[in-house]
Amino acid sequence: MIKRTGYADLPLHVGTVPKWLADRMMELGTLIVESLIINYGKKEVLRRLSDPLWFQSLGAVLGMDWHSSGITTSVMYALKRGINRRAKEFGLCVCGGRGKYSRKTPEELLFLADATGLDGENLVRTSKLTAKVDSTAIQDGFQLYQHNFILSDEGDWAVVQQGMNGETQKARRYHWCSENVKDFCEEPHTAVIGENRGKILNLTAKDANPTKKAIIQISKENPEKIIKECKQIIETNSFPKSPLKNATELELFKNPEPEKTKILLYNNRNLTMPSHHEVRAEDVDLKRLGAVLATAYSTPTDNFEDLLLTQGLGPRTLQTLTLVSEVIYGTPSRFYDPARFSFANGGKDGHPFPVPLKVYDNAIQVLQDSIEKSKLGYKDKSECIKRLHTTALEIEKNCSPEADFEKTLAFERENSDAWGGKTV
Repeated sequence: MIKRTGYADLPLHVGTVPKWLADRMMELGTLIVESLIINYGKKEVLRRLSDPLWFQSLGAVLGMDWHSSGITTSVMYALKRGINRRAKEFGLCVCGGRGKYSRKTPEELLFLADATGLDGENLVRTSKLTAKVDSTAIQDGFQLYQHNFILSDEGDWAVVQQGMNGETQKARRYHWCSENVKDFCEEPHTAVIGENRGKILNLTAKDANPTKKAIIQISKENPEKIIKECKQIIETNSFPKSPLKNATELELFKNPEPEKTKILLYNNRNLTMPSHHEVRAEDVDLKRLGAVLATAYSTPTDNFEDLLLTQGLGPRTLQTLTLVSEVIYGTPSRFYDPARFSFANGGKDGHPFPVPLKVYDNAIQVLQDSIEKSKLGYKDKSECIKRLHTTALEIEKNCSPEADFEKTLAFERENSDAWGGKTV
C-alpha cells in the first residue's frame, strides 16, 4: 500500500531567505542530489526526500535555521531551482511550491508527461490525492499551504508538503513516496506521532470504512433532505436515525493516556522539533559530533592527499565536508539528531553560529570539483569525501570522543569573523 513515509512538526517561523544564502543552498543542495544520483540512482533521491529526518538534516547542512518551518520552503525552492535547470541530465524535476505555485502543480505535471510519455492524468490525480489525504481525510488541525511533487522520468515520485496551524504556531510537514503503491484511502499511514491535542478525524483508518460508505450514501441523498436533517441536529443537538447516524461514528483517534504525548509511528521516521531557537547540547548526539570534529582536525594528511591539496581547504572546511559526506552516504539511523548537521554551515539566525561564507564556498568548490573529476574517471577526490564519513564512523566506534558542546560553540563564534560569518 502507499505509505506516507513520515512527517515533521516544526515551530512556525516567518521571514525570507536572503539571496546570499539562497544561492549557496541551491548550489550545495544540487551537488548533494547529483552525488546521490551518481552513487545510488534517482530512486534513492526520492527515498531520501521522503524521509523527514534526512530532509531536516539536509536543511541544517545547507545553513537554514535548524528547526524552523522555513526549512521546507527554502530547501524545496533551492532544489527546484537547481534540479530543474538540469532536469534532462538528472532525470528528475520538482513541481509545485508554496501558495500560488502549489496550484500550478497539475499544469507542470501535464507538461512533464508530454515530454516523457508518462500518464499525466494519473500523476495529477496522485498529486491531488496526497494533498487531500493530508488536508481532508486526515483532519489534524493543519491547513496545507505548500505542495511539492518530485517526479522522475521513470514515473517514480515523492511528495513534500506542509500545513499550518495558526493557533498553535506550528507547521507540519508531510512526506510521501511512490514505492509500494496500493491504496491512498485505507491505512496509508501506519501510525501517527506528535503532541496529543485531543481528537482528530481520520477517514483513512480501516475501521472508518462504514463511515466512508455512509458518507458516499449521504452524498447521493436529496440535498433538501440533508439540509433539513442538519437543521434538526443543530436545533435539537440530537442525531436522527438515518444514514447520518453512521456519519456520527467517524473514526476519531485520541491518545487514551493523556499524560503520554507520543505514540509510535511507521518506521519512526517522524520528528517533533522543539520551540527554542538556540541549538542545545541535548539536541545533538555529542558522540557523533565529536567524531566529526576529530575527523576534521585530526585526519592524517597522507590519507587525503588529493583532497587536502585543494586550495583553501582547511580543518574547518573538512568539518563541513564530513557532515555533507554523512548526508550523502549515511544510513537512516544517522539522522535522528538533525541539529548536529547545523555544525556544517551554521544558521542564518545565528544558531548555532553565523553562516561561515568562506567555509561554505570552499565546501561547494571541493564537492563540485570531486564530482566533475569523477565524471572523467578520476574518482580519488570523490572517494576521499566518502572516506570522511567512514573515518568519522570508525572514530565514533573505536575512540568514542564526545564533543565539549560549549567549547565547540565558543570556537565557532571566536572564528566567525575570519570565516566570513553572516546572519539575517
